[in-house]
Amino acid sequence: MKLMKTMLLAGAATALVTPALAQDGGISDDTIKIGMNLDMSGPYSAIDGEGSVVAAQMAIDEMGGEIDGKKIELLTADHQNKADIGSNIARQWADQDKVDLVVGGANSGVGIALQEVTSEKGIAYINNGGASAALTNENCAPETGIHWTYDTDALANGTAVAMVKEGNDSWYFITADYAFGHKLEENAMDAVKANGGTVIGNVRAPFPTQDFSSFLLQAQGSGAKVIGLANAGTDTQNSVKQAQEFGIVQGGQALASLLLFITDVDALGLDAAQGLTLTTGFYWDQDEKAREWSAKFEEKHGGKPSMVHAGMYSSVLNYLKAVKETGTDDAKTVVAKLKEMPIEDAFARNGRVREDGLMVHDMFLAQVKKPEESEGKWDYYNIVSTIPGDDAFRSLEDGTCEAIKNN
Repeated sequence: MKLMKTMLLAGAATALVTPALAQDGGISDDTIKIGMNLDMSGPYSAIDGEGSVVAAQMAIDEMGGEIDGKKIELLTADHQNKADIGSNIARQWADQDKVDLVVGGANSGVGIALQEVTSEKGIAYINNGGASAALTNENCAPETGIHWTYDTDALANGTAVAMVKEGNDSWYFITADYAFGHKLEENAMDAVKANGGTVIGNVRAPFPTQDFSSFLLQAQGSGAKVIGLANAGTDTQNSVKQAQEFGIVQGGQALASLLLFITDVDALGLDAAQGLTLTTGFYWDQDEKAREWSAKFEEKHGGKPSMVHAGMYSSVLNYLKAVKETGTDDAKTVVAKLKEMPIEDAFARNGRVREDGLMVHDMFLAQVKKPEESEGKWDYYNIVSTIPGDDAFRSLEDGTCEAIKNN
């Protein structure tokens, strides 16, 4: 698999030129260029990184590697979880490399920055991995930007609501101290309170963090029934491991991991992760369609796909289908077509792209199996229930996207 790797240092100058436009409604530069702005080496690299590249290439291969004789080209870069680096990469891609679509941003701060740049440059952007609901609310860009895989509203409306209804009605939050953590904490707090629970307190941990001991001791001392982990990736793994070491779960408090991936469970092991409740948009064993695609992914990557990997495949595939349908890679035309198309594939169930750019689809409430329940590696979840998209995600009416409100 030949991939063009594009790297850009923070602060590097870029030429301020206008991207080439599609001529006569066709494909600009006779090439459909997709730029993948990913965490290739940091705390989210296991859920994103090379697995996302594999997933996107699978979508391209499914389309035959070209559309109407125009080749599909993939570029990749590492944003290093820094918004300025991610932004500079996107600007170079728009100004010099004539990229038509940017995907990625598995860090909400980076994702919001990418959406700002792509909106300014008039190129399409699909966020996979960044969770903040701000992407389709206060920071929305509905003409060119789409939030695909999940958001903080859906995560909170699954895990937090389910646990409160089970009687776990007092919460203390340990939160990653950046845009994603803040928004996930906010949405989870709202969900807890709306369902009759109380929030005793919270503490914010620098991102990323190796030592959660002081934060966990504060949470333990609060007496809350639930310690809500508003973090992800290696931060989640470290906090769960250390909570086990401190005997927090054994002492009667529950852990709620508000964003947990199957790669996290694999890294933790079932002894540490068993019993965790989570909300996910995808599980490799959820049905035959998911199993078939995940087996192909595993052959190429060596492990089962995360929710981000599956979402990346879905978003790239449907973008390319919209390009084929419209005969152009003009961003606004393609995004408008995506809003007309039903989204149903190996990842999405009952999906649709809403007016504000949010891809609404079914989510799943799951619980991590006990070791004795698992039949082997990757057999980690019990699916507890399906959450219909309209119940999982914030309604359009309750959203705060000014571009939609003003129309």
